[in-house]
Amino acid sequence: MEIDSTGGPVLLREPTEGTPPVITDAAALAEACAKLAAGSGAVAVDTERASGYRYFPKAYLVQLRREGSGTVLIDPIGLTDEDLAPLREVLNSLEWVLHAASQDLPCLAELGLRPAALFDTELAGRLAGYERVALGTLVELLLGYTLEKGHSAADWSKRPLPVDWLNYAALDVELLIQLREKLEAELGAQGKLDWARQEFEFVRTAPPPPPRAEPWRRTSGVHKIRNPRGLAAVRELWQARDELARKRDRAPSRILPDSAIVNAVTADPKTVEELQALPVFSGRVQRKYTASWLRHLQAAKALPASELPSPAQPTDGPPPVNRWADKDPDAAARLSAARAALTAIAEDRRLPVENLLLPDLVRRTCWRPPAETDEDAVAAVLRAGGARPWQVDLTATALSKALQTTAS
Repeated sequence: MEIDSTGGPVLLREPTEGTPPVITDAAALAEACAKLAAGSGAVAVDTERASGYRYFPKAYLVQLRREGSGTVLIDPIGLTDEDLAPLREVLNSLEWVLHAASQDLPCLAELGLRPAALFDTELAGRLAGYERVALGTLVELLLGYTLEKGHSAADWSKRPLPVDWLNYAALDVELLIQLREKLEAELGAQGKLDWARQEFEFVRTAPPPPPRAEPWRRTSGVHKIRNPRGLAAVRELWQARDELARKRDRAPSRILPDSAIVNAVTADPKTVEELQALPVFSGRVQRKYTASWLRHLQAAKALPASELPSPAQPTDGPPPVNRWADKDPDAAARLSAARAALTAIAEDRRLPVENLLLPDLVRRTCWRPPAETDEDAVAAVLRAGGARPWQVDLTATALSKALQTTAS
């Protein structure tokens, strides 16, 4: 482990090769692609988005690093689909190393960039048994470096990007390949490398999640609104805000915070003046929208009863676990037995229990178990629910026994 003169990790404030230039045109990108193609091994990949500032979760910077090629920073915003073709030709045939890959893969796929194989250092850290798996933590533990941090929540749509932001972005791929090598060796020593490969492939090939049926129900504080008419008002404001945020490509919370939506519904203002007297709505920028917000609040009052949302959120899953004992004591007993068995397996294998088996799959299986609860039947249910072979091998027997538990 590299240490400084005080015996602690070495602090990296900037890339060892200096701040890379940001590529913004086709000619520079073609030159960078030639360098990447001439490199060897996997390519470290990361992106920077502006999710707290923009509506669309696009990549505003793409960071790449490959042995023999150095670090490449690409601004994809001004590049055309044709401009990006050489990059696809190079990257889409390589193994990528990412940290928390599921966060970056969607915006990279929008650019036509998809890995041929994947190594996720965050997921590898979890499977290796590390309790804290942030990139900086793993780099410090395994490589002896501390990464300069502080810009993860910045507005990466800003142009030009400050030099210290670029250094931060470049450092995120500076040591990914070395980190991958350490984690791969550790997983191999623990007999978990095949498990990790199955997990990486699952992440790589996962389809986009389906859209939520009623996304407005995720408004923070909506639980304070208990009547259908009030929920309809939340829905009206949420949908109006979402439409405006989409048109302006701004994060919805910067158009109107969730707290303001709930506050307006609770206060039930009758006039523009009453609405403008509420926090947030009194602001200079908000005042030009208050008439529109009020119209949506009033539209909810005019809805027929048949168009009001149900107080209970529609779901195809089991009820909240804290209600199982009353609704179905046998299901509660099955879940308790399953959780105890899975926790024991996870602790024995030094795994987070949520990585051993998806908690939602466990709940669904315990709430409505298959007609047959032998090991083969349970294994089939787990496979149908998306469990990987290594997970089925470790858990099917224990879960089968748990499903045969009933309340006394």
